[in-house]
Amino acid sequence: MKLKTRIREYRMRAGLTQEQLANAVSVRRETIVFLESGKYNPSLRLAMAIARELGATVEELFAFEE
Repeated sequence: MKLKTRIREYRMRAGLTQEQLANAVSVRRETIVFLESGKYNPSLRLAMAIARELGATVEELFAFEE
């Protein structure tokens, strides 16, 4: 199973750079890069922080695909 993410879509809609989102949720920009590319599975705490920052739900941002 692969984690599919819509972080980039929501981040762009919010007008945020990767750096700005990273700073808002207290991670490095590289973490956002890895999340957006599906190479990193976030902790629940990080997923919730990102969702809160982007005005979305965790379910809207993350989904597993076969």
